[in-house]
Amino acid sequence: MTEELKNTKDASGVKSPSRRSFLSHALAGGAAAGTAWLGLSSGLQAQPSGPIVIGHQAELTGGFSSWGYWHDKCAKAATNLINESGGIAGRELVLRTEDTESNPATGVRKLRSLIQRGQSSFIVGSVHSGIMLASIPIATELKTVYFSAGEATEATGVKGTRYSFRTGTDTYALAAAGAPWAVENLGKNWTMIFPDYAWGHSHHEEHKKIIEAMGGTVNDPIAVPLDAKDLVPYLAKIPEETEVLFSVFFGALSVAFYTQMKSMGLDQRMKQYSVSGTMEAVSPAQINGAAEGVYFLENFPRAVTTKEDEFHREFNKIMEIDDVHAQENGSDRIMAKSHAWQSWENLFALKQAIEASDWKQKSDDQGVIEALEGLQMENSLAHPQGSKILRAEDHSGMIDCYITQVQNDEFNLIKRVPKEDLMANLPPRFDFTRFSL
Repeated sequence: MTEELKNTKDASGVKSPSRRSFLSHALAGGAAAGTAWLGLSSGLQAQPSGPIVIGHQAELTGGFSSWGYWHDKCAKAATNLINESGGIAGRELVLRTEDTESNPATGVRKLRSLIQRGQSSFIVGSVHSGIMLASIPIATELKTVYFSAGEATEATGVKGTRYSFRTGTDTYALAAAGAPWAVENLGKNWTMIFPDYAWGHSHHEEHKKIIEAMGGTVNDPIAVPLDAKDLVPYLAKIPEETEVLFSVFFGALSVAFYTQMKSMGLDQRMKQYSVSGTMEAVSPAQINGAAEGVYFLENFPRAVTTKEDEFHREFNKIMEIDDVHAQENGSDRIMAKSHAWQSWENLFALKQAIEASDWKQKSDDQGVIEALEGLQMENSLAHPQGSKILRAEDHSGMIDCYITQVQNDEFNLIKRVPKEDLMANLPPRFDFTRFSL
């Protein structure tokens, strides 16, 4: 924010908005100008019960560190913004972060530390699906609300509980959002190649159901070991009749996949389709055009022109990234934008539920859980990804998605999939509201 937002008086003697009132207004979803300024609720002083501690389980090192950097940056920035605008119900938010090292065993151990030693009342959890799925039973055992950031469907499915929530998409939602368009427009004979762990297998299972229901064919899946560097033996297994190659990788494996796939000429023989995770923290320009022409399903579009509004632009400024490539100012880092926004927005979702339920301490958790079930979040600086609903039954975030294509190293919009259309084709498979606490 600029110096002009400090309290000053204009010629009429009326105070212009302070930084705090600006933040309150932007976080609530008000326009930047032309409407009344929204003040915060009274009682902004710290309450006797002290700060609210929220734990953050982040991949700061290991295979997911290029994503974890951004999850950490988002959570820290959101914490600062919340505290600048009055905290949570007048209480300071304290963020405690533990590095999972991108390892499920370490992640679970660090989760216990956050809750038991760090006294974290709530957890903003891991984007690593293996860590996430190992963590949910621990969080449930310790009766602690846990926000997943990974996409394996099981987190808000067969392994979900009353304590597990996810504001972002899962593989069930991503398949429903993108697969119908891709089958109709790219082809009906599919081969899927992915890393041999929960995220990739979950994508295969969910997409296969939709493709086959639409009369398509899904060839045998190709699961690649996480430590593989030479993908040629796996790429060689792709059947000649494949019309659409669906890939799901991350980090170094993504770079290896795209460069080796292109060197084999597969991009000339079949359409390339994927989800945003495959290009998270990777710039098309940095891999010499190897991703040119690939279609992606994005959760939070990289380019501001795909979702053009003031909150998106302000979020980018706070994250210190440009509006086209999501590249960090002064570095070559690319934001893991389609996932890291959850570490920002989950803190604001918790703030909203804590304040709505008048939560004071752990014995009040039921009120927070009930407030989160069905929570509606308006497009605002608090929720720059867009308006969304945290569906009551399965605790899944219903969000807008975007089908884009890499053209000249930029992500260009092909189709927006509104959350309303997604919800119509995505019935809940579970109803966690029936579970006791």
